[in-house]
Amino acid sequence: MTSRTAKPTARPAPVAALHLGSGDPVLLLHGFMLSPHCWEQVARRMSAHCEVYAPAFAGHWGGPKVEGWSLDVYALADQIENQLDELGWRTCHIAGNSLGGWVGLELARRGRARTLTIIAPAGGWTQPSLTQLRVGAKFASLIPFVEIGKRFSEFVADNMLVQQVAGFLVGKHVSAIPRRDLATMVTAVLHCEVIVPMLLGSLRAPAMDDLDTLSPPVRMLLAEYDRIIPNSVYARRYLRELPESADRILVHGVGHVPMLEAPDRIATLIAEHIYASRGHLRAV
Repeated sequence: MTSRTAKPTARPAPVAALHLGSGDPVLLLHGFMLSPHCWEQVARRMSAHCEVYAPAFAGHWGGPKVEGWSLDVYALADQIENQLDELGWRTCHIAGNSLGGWVGLELARRGRARTLTIIAPAGGWTQPSLTQLRVGAKFASLIPFVEIGKRFSEFVADNMLVQQVAGFLVGKHVSAIPRRDLATMVTAVLHCEVIVPMLLGSLRAPAMDDLDTLSPPVRMLLAEYDRIIPNSVYARRYLRELPESADRILVHGVGHVPMLEAPDRIATLIAEHIYASRGHLRAV
């Protein structure tokens, strides 16, 4: 079910997509194990001038069910393409965080992006490689905790200690993230059904194509304090291969999911990129 006017509640419900506003079409894609809720604050800010659509990925909280034991970026891109077709959006402005940035890149290759903003993007590794295995092992290590957490989901989501740990992993200043957003994020992680299928799928899927052939205007936002995929290792390929015309911006004082702790800055950086593209101008 798509929600255009849902009011915030004490315990958020899963949503298939956030869909609000009118104007330029903007697609917002969340990261692995998260949900459209992480875009709520940015979506509200952008909806004054844009029609914003933030869907849940397949197998994630609120998203379509997944059959089988393997899922990859290309299958997720297929899902989102079908949803864009249903909306009647031949092209749109795309912004994606982490896994969402990787899916956004694939949609851009398919000609669906007017502009592309990738935020702490995943996928910047060769396959197979030690770097790829390292990030896979990091997520695999969460599986036992997620399985235990599912048995006590309501208690875990509202537990301040759990929220602080989750906030530390995705942000720099946990105090800047509202407790409701922390609880929602924990709930999304506990309801993600495709941790293992995504990890298996990433090992079997083809490697990311060259990045220097991307045609839409690209802006990359790197999080200064990214503890999930640190820039020193995982941003190298992006920095090296993106077209020279691409913006490369280090967002100071934020972690891997900066929309949660700095929604004003992230909304502004996405909107600036969208509007600069109208006149073929570079944002500085």
